[in-house]
Amino acid sequence: MLAVLRNRTYRHLFLAQVIALLGTGLATVALGLQAFELAEGNAGAVLGTALAIKMIAYVVVAPIATAFTEQLPRRAMLVSLDLVRAAVALCLPFITGVWQAYLLIFVLQAASAAFTPTFQATIPDVLPDEDDYTNALSLSRLAYDLEKVGSPLLAAALLALMSYHNLYLGTVIGFLASASLVVSVLLPSPKPAQPRSIYDRTTRGIRLYLTVPRLRGLFALNLAVAAGGSMVFVNTVVLVQSALGLGERYTAVALATFGLGSMLAALSLPRLLKKIDDRPVMLAGTVVLVAALVAGMFTASYIGLILVWAVIGIGYSLVLTPSGRILRRSSSPEDRPALFAAQFALSHGCWLITYPLAGWLGATAGITATYIVLAVITALGAFAASVLWPADDDDKRHVHVDLDPGGSQAVGRNPAPRER
Repeated sequence: MLAVLRNRTYRHLFLAQVIALLGTGLATVALGLQAFELAEGNAGAVLGTALAIKMIAYVVVAPIATAFTEQLPRRAMLVSLDLVRAAVALCLPFITGVWQAYLLIFVLQAASAAFTPTFQATIPDVLPDEDDYTNALSLSRLAYDLEKVGSPLLAAALLALMSYHNLYLGTVIGFLASASLVVSVLLPSPKPAQPRSIYDRTTRGIRLYLTVPRLRGLFALNLAVAAGGSMVFVNTVVLVQSALGLGERYTAVALATFGLGSMLAALSLPRLLKKIDDRPVMLAGTVVLVAALVAGMFTASYIGLILVWAVIGIGYSLVLTPSGRILRRSSSPEDRPALFAAQFALSHGCWLITYPLAGWLGATAGITATYIVLAVITALGAFAASVLWPADDDDKRHVHVDLDPGGSQAVGRNPAPRER
């Protein structure tokens, strides 16, 4: 898997991702502490609103930003967005009101909503070999999971030496380092063969989703994995600290166990996907999620809980990690930013539904009912994916469906990428 890091361009992009993720993790810890300082008893409400703002920015901004930046060189765009994020992080320690925090969070997440899909769409152009790209997807999943474990530990170590305000400095350094790594390499910037209208550029990714069967299936899988993952991200603290009466350390360990399960699956996927196609692997992941959620209903001990969380992590990664391969096969290079932006928006739209649902059900109907509802949603998503994504789909074949603004279809040619 690590052999893919021999590619200098990808190595720099991967390091940029890791450093930016660590910086973002530090900001998450600092923001929680700052919310407590600004709002005291209402800190939970402030953080909940901030999470909603983040998801809304992701859902709304990603397709629009991609449409307006399609003509820009990718390297210049990514560097500019990193600089915007660094500037926002530099302002966060000086806010004095909750509304200022909301405004800056929206700007920060809007920049991330433009940055992340463009970054993700660049990797398959840098690594045209499918095995290399699969290894890159697994490394990316490992980076996300390690950030969930590493950022809180790093923050805890730094807080022993400095005020939480100084954690934002680590975020600034992370984004500046990311920008410097991106600017140090040449990136492909494929352009459409013909100019497109704003409407076409904004809706192109969504319309491609509605055209390609495997992408419609992927959308259903996004809902399934959001339902399963929301149980972990929303209700871990409730289960550990309220239901079991344990401390914060046990909550952290439970979340880390979920991350370890996800990493285990990510490490095994490059070899597994050489033998088995993406569709059965991803559908198997949803089966794992459903089984774990059902098992969770009968779990009354902490050991049982962390075992269930580890299994959910495995299913989570089995579904999410191969999704980039599906997007890559379903688009030409010039369409990838729009398609990755659509995936970014649609997947976070699913989380925008399941996050509050998991929290509301847990608070009003009880944990058992929450397990049942989320398991049913996961199963429905899996069933919809199996129907929308036919088993006889020629998933090995690269497909590019060229859409006009009216939605008609024609097979298009792929121009050679240009370096920027």
